[in-house]
Amino acid sequence: MLGRTASSLFWMSRYHERAQNIAKLLEVAYRTAMVPHSGQNDMGDWRFALASSGCEFGYSEKHGEATPRGVITYMVFDKDNPSSVRTCLETARNNARAVRTGITAELWEAINTTFIEFNDVSPQSITQDRLPDFLAWISQRAHLFRGALLNTVLRDDGYYFSQLGNFVERADNTARVLDTQYWVLLPDNDVIGDGSMERHQWSGILRALSGHRSYRFAYPHAKLKAFNIAEFLILRKEMPRSLAHCYDWIDDVTEDLAQFYGSREPSIDMAAGIWRDLRETEMREVYQTGLHDFLTDFIGRNNAFAAQLSKDYNFA
Repeated sequence: MLGRTASSLFWMSRYHERAQNIAKLLEVAYRTAMVPHSGQNDMGDWRFALASSGCEFGYSEKHGEATPRGVITYMVFDKDNPSSVRTCLETARNNARAVRTGITAELWEAINTTFIEFNDVSPQSITQDRLPDFLAWISQRAHLFRGALLNTVLRDDGYYFSQLGNFVERADNTARVLDTQYWVLLPDNDVIGDGSMERHQWSGILRALSGHRSYRFAYPHAKLKAFNIAEFLILRKEMPRSLAHCYDWIDDVTEDLAQFYGSREPSIDMAAGIWRDLRETEMREVYQTGLHDFLTDFIGRNNAFAAQLSKDYNFA
C-alpha cells in the first residue's frame, strides 16, 4: 500500500472519531450547564469542553470571553478551528475521497452523506433547545461510520491503518479529558466526595467519555469515587474508551500489520511497550507517580507512536 493511502485511511478514521468526541464534550457541557451547581462558575462546563478538546487558546484568540453560543459555534461550525466538527467531517471526507476505490460503498456513503447533511445545517438554526438533538445526530452518524468500517471492510492493511487512526485519537481524547481536571480524580477527593460539586465533576468526566452507565455495571456496589473513576478510565480494558482498551486494540492491530507485511517496524514495539506498561500498572502506582505526570507522559508517548507509525509507513 502506498504511504499516502495509508495516511488517508488513518486520518479518515481519526477525524471521524474526533468529530464524535467534540460532540460528546458539548453535549455534556450543555446538559450540566442546565443544572444549578452551588459554587460552580456558570461558564465552567463550557470551558471544560474547550480545554478538553484543545480549543481553548484558539477560541480565546478569536472570541475572548467564553459564551455558550460562542463556544457552540466555534466547536461545531467554525472553519478556522482545525478541531471543529465541520473541519473534522470535511477532512475525513477528503481523506476518504482520496482513497475512494479502496473503501467500500457503504463506508463512503456513511462519510459522504454525513458531510452533505451537516453542510445543509445553518449555524443560526441550532438554537440551544435544538442543540442536544443535533449533537445526538452527529454521534449517531459516527456510529454509522464505525459500523460500516467494522462490518464491510476487508481485514487487510487498509483496515489496520483505519483502526489505528480511530484508537490513537480515542486514547488521546480520553487522556486529555482526564488531564483537564486531573485534580478532581485525586484520592483525597474520596474523603470529601459526598459533596454535590465532586459528584457533578465526576459525572461530567464519565459522560464525556460515554462511561456513566457502564461505570455502574463495573462498580455495582460502589458510589462514585475518584479512585474508581480514574482506574475505570485508565486501566480497565473492558471500558471501550479507557487507555488500556485503546492500546489493547492498537497492540493487536500493529501485530497484525507486522504479520501482514512480514516486517517489524519500530512503531510496533512502541505500541507493545505502551500496552505492556498499562497492563502491568496498578492504579496506586499511577497515583504514586502523579496522575498529571502519568497522563502527560501517556499523551506524549501516544503522539510519539503516531509519529513513528507515520515515519515507518511513509505517510504523505
